[in-house]
Amino acid sequence: MAPASFDWWKRESHRGTPVVVKMENPNWSMVELESPSEEDFLISDSPSRSRDNNKSRNKNAKQLTWVLLLKAHKAAGCLTSIASTFLSLGSVVRRRVASGRTDSETRMENENKAVKSRFYSCIKLFLWLSVVLLVFEVSAYFKGWHFGTPKLQLEYIFTSPIAIKGIFDLMYSGWVLIRVDYLAPPLQFLANACIILFFIQSMDRLILCLGCFWIRFKKIKPVPKHDDTPDLESGDKGYFPMVLVQIPMCNEKEVYQQSIGAVCELDWPKSKLLIQVLDDSDDPTTQTLIKEEVHKWQQEGANIVYRHRIIRDGYKAGNLKSAMNCSYVKDYEFVAIFDADFQPTPDFLKRTVPHFKDNEQLGLVQARWSFVNKDENLLTRLQNINLSFHFEVEQQVNSVFLNFFGFNGTAGVWRIKALEDSGGWLERTTVEDMDIAVRAHLQGWKFIFLNDVECQCEVPESYEAYRKQQHRWHSGPMQLFRLCLPDIIKSKISVWKKFNLIFLFFLLRKLILPFYSFTLFCIILPMTMFVPEAELPTWVVCYIPATMSFLNILPAPKSFPFIVPYLLFENTMSVTKFNAMISGLFQLGSAYEWVVTKKSGRSSEGDLVSLVAKEPKTTHQKGSSVPNFSEVKMEMKQQEQKASRKKKKHNRIYMKELTLAFLLLTASARSLLSAQGIHFYFLLFQGISFLLVGLDLIGEQVD
Repeated sequence: MAPASFDWWKRESHRGTPVVVKMENPNWSMVELESPSEEDFLISDSPSRSRDNNKSRNKNAKQLTWVLLLKAHKAAGCLTSIASTFLSLGSVVRRRVASGRTDSETRMENENKAVKSRFYSCIKLFLWLSVVLLVFEVSAYFKGWHFGTPKLQLEYIFTSPIAIKGIFDLMYSGWVLIRVDYLAPPLQFLANACIILFFIQSMDRLILCLGCFWIRFKKIKPVPKHDDTPDLESGDKGYFPMVLVQIPMCNEKEVYQQSIGAVCELDWPKSKLLIQVLDDSDDPTTQTLIKEEVHKWQQEGANIVYRHRIIRDGYKAGNLKSAMNCSYVKDYEFVAIFDADFQPTPDFLKRTVPHFKDNEQLGLVQARWSFVNKDENLLTRLQNINLSFHFEVEQQVNSVFLNFFGFNGTAGVWRIKALEDSGGWLERTTVEDMDIAVRAHLQGWKFIFLNDVECQCEVPESYEAYRKQQHRWHSGPMQLFRLCLPDIIKSKISVWKKFNLIFLFFLLRKLILPFYSFTLFCIILPMTMFVPEAELPTWVVCYIPATMSFLNILPAPKSFPFIVPYLLFENTMSVTKFNAMISGLFQLGSAYEWVVTKKSGRSSEGDLVSLVAKEPKTTHQKGSSVPNFSEVKMEMKQQEQKASRKKKKHNRIYMKELTLAFLLLTASARSLLSAQGIHFYFLLFQGISFLLVGLDLIGEQVD
């Protein structure tokens, strides 16, 4: 009797496989699906138990059917949302492309048209050649010329009787023999040379990352010497020498208020601080606005002066050089430089200047940049990855192990004596910051980079502004290399430092990197699809680039979802960097272009709140530069609305990038015939990346 009651209790306790379903409009989702019990799988001779098991199985089958239907309904909902997303994306692309302008319609006056057209003509030639070859290869494929791998089976060419061959077979046989005898050997040699350069550069990147890991593991950090001497004016204890602060700017009305306001809030004795606003603007309205802003802060008690040059010679270097020639500069020991979009924190000088105390060989203290608009769009996120690696890895490692790195041009404090010993600011290149850093290094001065001291700024939000900035940053170092090479060789620094300057600092990171990136992935790789006898290994195309991208993204861990776009975008930017490198190396016209990077004037609400928090309790004068938070937001909104009514935004259509996009997509189609999976996917996605950049769909539109 006991076993029967026990079976009855088991049958009551297990009533099939319950499913709890909730409705999430418009889709359904399954919350719980209980797994079958052991009883469902027992085989028994008892008729009653068999009937119970059959009923249980029927219930399970019905419930499973419902679950599958619910999942199908959910999948259909997902497909519908994906389709609507693609439709909206397509409409945005169509709208932005319709308002686009080509390079020729917006070409700069000082741009070297001959050089640009020659470079563009070479890319177009490769494109048309690839299209003709693709048609030829597809025709051969349908006639039975199947090549599964780059290693060709040429028995058909030599064993098939000539009489059997048609004209097309003869032509294709001749093309294959030309490839094997004349095209493949030089192409393979060039590919191998680029692979060696690629490997060397990857090892350099890996060593830098290991150096950064070592710094973190050992917690190596520059520590300033403390000074307990109290300042007579402020009463604070510390090291308070005379500091000059310079803010060079040129037609940057979007950001001048932020930088001037932040610098005037620096926590430093006023009698030992002088602020120079170095205005090179040629717009009378902008000049008037900056003058008024300086006057407001003078009324607030800030020690600030306004300087304007009528003749704008030498761009930023000429502006800084002119300011350093003022008679009162001799009273100051250090100079801090901030570009117009930089907003230092009030304790910036207290965290940087003390490093100079009792360290007479120290010439520069450089702070790290942080970005208020790093999450604005995909372009700003990718720039944040690059610059985070530059500061946390490159600058920090070179500072700790070599006491030398390239000055970033802003957010740094110089010892004025180091500037004078190095020859001061020179206008001979578009990278005056790197120029003065190299010359100071040759004079024996040491540099310190502070990774924990940040200064807020902006990154370009439009591809047009970013492209011009990168052109200047990559053409200038090649100009400087040509000018500095004799001085480096003749200098009295050690052989190791000369090697570091010539090979690592200039050749490897400024010349070889853009050269092999463009040549290997944009020229050689597509050519190997049409000349398959020359091949690139899979590890060159996929594994090493992926590993390097992973290392680059480590300093910005929140950007890991963008690792694939980052890899593709870096290869896409190689065309601009390669063009700039060639212009600077051979002193072509575009190497001397200086275009002020367009600023948006974005400031986070946290920055505005901090300004209000620092507002004095006393009532401000009319027109005070620290307005009420709500008034600031209202004024910014009105300015944006006014600007949107006056200016119409448009896209630029970049013909070089578009031509390379179609070249890579054509090569990816050819790779399908050889069944090269990795190469096909790389070329396909890289071609799409060039297409998006060529249509200016990656950043903000330009005015």
